[in-house]
Amino acid sequence: MMLTTLGFLMIAIFMVLIMTKKMTPLTALVLVPVIIAIIAGYGSELGEMTKNGIKEIAMTGVMLIFAILFFSLMIDIGLFEPLVNLILKIIGDNPVKTTIGTAILTTLVSLDGDGSSTYIIVVAAMLPLYKKQGMNPLILTCIVMLSGGIMNILPWGGPTARVMSSLKLSHTEIFVPMLPIMLIGILWVIFVAYILGVREKRRIAKHGKYTKYSNNDIVGESDPKLLRPKLLWVNFALTIILLVAMILDLIPLTIAFMLAFCIAAVINYPQLKDQQKIVAKHAGNALSVAGMIFAAGIFTGIMNGTGIMQAMGNSIIGIVPKSCGGILNIITAVFSVPLTFFLTNDAYYFGILPIIKVTGAQLGIPADVLGRASLVGQASHLLSPLVPSTYLLVSLAGVEFSDHLKYTLKWAIGSSIIMLVSALILGVI
Repeated sequence: MMLTTLGFLMIAIFMVLIMTKKMTPLTALVLVPVIIAIIAGYGSELGEMTKNGIKEIAMTGVMLIFAILFFSLMIDIGLFEPLVNLILKIIGDNPVKTTIGTAILTTLVSLDGDGSSTYIIVVAAMLPLYKKQGMNPLILTCIVMLSGGIMNILPWGGPTARVMSSLKLSHTEIFVPMLPIMLIGILWVIFVAYILGVREKRRIAKHGKYTKYSNNDIVGESDPKLLRPKLLWVNFALTIILLVAMILDLIPLTIAFMLAFCIAAVINYPQLKDQQKIVAKHAGNALSVAGMIFAAGIFTGIMNGTGIMQAMGNSIIGIVPKSCGGILNIITAVFSVPLTFFLTNDAYYFGILPIIKVTGAQLGIPADVLGRASLVGQASHLLSPLVPSTYLLVSLAGVEFSDHLKYTLKWAIGSSIIMLVSALILGVI
């Protein structure tokens, strides 16, 4: 009971600190769990717990550093300018078309199953359009996150694979029945994008263009001094090879980005001093994102090491009255929203879902039904402060995590509700 109380206290303090902007996410992710762990009597084990947490997240952190460096370099040399110009030609100066285009583009790019690369590609392509039209970048991060949350259910995206592994079921039992629910979710996101586009169009007409963009190199306009138009097709081919390697999982993603960046740097900037300038130019952005990733590792390491994460999950499941056992499928779907927000996917799908499965077996509720119900929360999972790629998204768009959270939360909850209702109506859960 004490661990559960401390866990919810830790989450509450963390959310208040970042929402009120009393601390940055990085400092809150480190200091809050450390203090709670000491209070809980785990001070002597802090070193081991934090080390384990950082180990779990290390490859992701390194991957994001080189992903930022690679795509920053590609933007510098002008690789995305033809795409931006084409999208601008199609969309024109119309915020509604821009927001709908953002939803569709994110959905398509998300097919690779990797949130980080999706954020980099979509923000690199769309943020210049938001800037030119004077649109609020929070709309961009909101739509990208909503689309990514729906597409995160793809088997190679992570959560579904965890469900199949945890429950020992196939993709035909878990993923295939979820396809119509995903389609409805995507249509919902496009509808939300339309609403936000209409609102922003009216706001611009009444109050003028949004101008408070952060000075962010990765999504800035290409530097004329760094453009490499003659090498455009070479860089395009290198990027395609990288994406293919990523999708087919030919080599670890971290190594793929490291190799791609080094090759791109040598090809485009043969002079050592130019290579050093490129690294120095984007090092600040890469470091800030990586810092938050490693801080999140400390947060989850302490939550796992102290047993707080497991205790929180068990307590939430434990509050369900036995008389409500017959609707365990609905309860699982509803609770998947807060559980996947406050816990990591590993903690939920490998720690909590098996408990739900055993309970369901006693009540005659099939494991595949509960597995699909547990995926409903993915519609809002990517908004969680425990998801490393979320910090990449807000960093690329030049917005504060707390502002992104406040702006997107209601729409993310809406996505979960739409998916839940759709799943019940269609009998998927």
